[in-house]
Amino acid sequence: MEPKVLITLIFSVTVLFFSFSSASSSSQYQTLVVNTLPSSPILSWPESESLSSESESTTSLSVHLAHVDAISSSSDASPADLFNLRLQRDSLRAKSIISLAAVSAGRNATKKTPRSAGGFSGAVISGLSQGSGEYFMRLGVGTPATSVYMVLDTGSDVVWLQCSPCKVCYNQSDPIFDPTKSKSFATVPCGSRLCRRLDSSECVSRRSKTCLYQVSYGDGSFTVGDFSTETLTFHGARVDQVALGCGHDNEGLFVGAAGLLGLGRGGLSFPSQTKNRYNGKFSYCLVDRTSSGSASKPPSTIVFGNDAVPKTAVFTPLLTNPKLDTFYYLQLLGISVGGSRLRGVSESQFKLDAAGNGGVIIDSGTSVTRLTQTAYLALRDAFRLGAKTLKRAPSYSLFDTCFDLSGMTTVKVPTVVFHFGGGDVSLPASNYLIPVNTEGRFCFAFAGTMGSLSIIGNIQQQGFRVSYDLGGSRVGFMSRAC
Repeated sequence: MEPKVLITLIFSVTVLFFSFSSASSSSQYQTLVVNTLPSSPILSWPESESLSSESESTTSLSVHLAHVDAISSSSDASPADLFNLRLQRDSLRAKSIISLAAVSAGRNATKKTPRSAGGFSGAVISGLSQGSGEYFMRLGVGTPATSVYMVLDTGSDVVWLQCSPCKVCYNQSDPIFDPTKSKSFATVPCGSRLCRRLDSSECVSRRSKTCLYQVSYGDGSFTVGDFSTETLTFHGARVDQVALGCGHDNEGLFVGAAGLLGLGRGGLSFPSQTKNRYNGKFSYCLVDRTSSGSASKPPSTIVFGNDAVPKTAVFTPLLTNPKLDTFYYLQLLGISVGGSRLRGVSESQFKLDAAGNGGVIIDSGTSVTRLTQTAYLALRDAFRLGAKTLKRAPSYSLFDTCFDLSGMTTVKVPTVVFHFGGGDVSLPASNYLIPVNTEGRFCFAFAGTMGSLSIIGNIQQQGFRVSYDLGGSRVGFMSRAC
């Protein structure tokens, strides 16, 4: 071989080696900017939006969102106190969802809610444990429109809000909606096709003319009232004849919002009801909960319609649970930490079986991602090994892996990648190593569960445009798309 050819070959191999080395290194670690929790409250509603609309035929709409802490009765508390309250709500919600999934997998028919003295024509059971969710939006109800805060929840189907007269109503930020002052309000007749779409269509009394509903939550909270149709007005659109619960007896902790906009997969959810208009497509992009929207930090948003689903997103197919149609089940095949696939963590640990057991759901109202215990331990141990140069700190609440990053501005942390059927989603460092106080303690934002159901929470979803395409039976992830 001629010397020039040999030198060229050696140079090429050297460049190739360093290229692979650099790529491998970049996939092993990424930089976390060390921003602790702020020391004083900064939460507020994003810049105001008009609810009025001159274009009722629009096929897409976009609305600002905010974290529920901004209207919480504890909104004057410190960010650290609000974070602790968030973790308390989160534990109750995760427990409730896992319990509901286990109960649903063990039965062959939808469980009916026992009738009370007032009686109900049907029941809609939700996996929500606290009723508060985590993110909410401003919208108008009725004609003329009354502005209210509504919680968004992919883990619930029914749309409902508090209505006067109230037998029992919790405190909310806005005046309680009065259906008698709305020209577009109408009760749903008992025995009608719409009434029969509730879990049980049987009417309690033949003399009853109005369809009644009940939504029950895992902590004992509930809402009861008239099943109705009403106009909802969003920024840029008015949607007529939305089936919703007009609650006259609402008990529990619902954190200031007037009600809930169900975004689940069931037939009574808002996306299902509006599928002819918005094609069963919606997406949201959640920013950090302490951000209220600015030039440097855009607000969280939700989009309905074709514009909600970016073509360049990473898509994974939606799976169907034959026992429970509310939740969005995804095909998770494995997880990588520091550029290496976790040994002992495979698709079998996340599989949804024919009986409705196990599986992985994505949920807007759960904050911290929960994994089956064996998968979580493998993930945690691999992350600890990759972060062994960081100073460890005591456990915090449900987090058993924490670090003392006080005095630092940036640190290198192992990468974390979800391997879904259809593509990979690499998480930003700030989506899994999060501040828990103002002193520089950061914790690995995952937790284990003794159940077989895993839940992908909204901390891990932050910064992604998460798209739900019900017609295409898929969910998409697009990074840095808020």
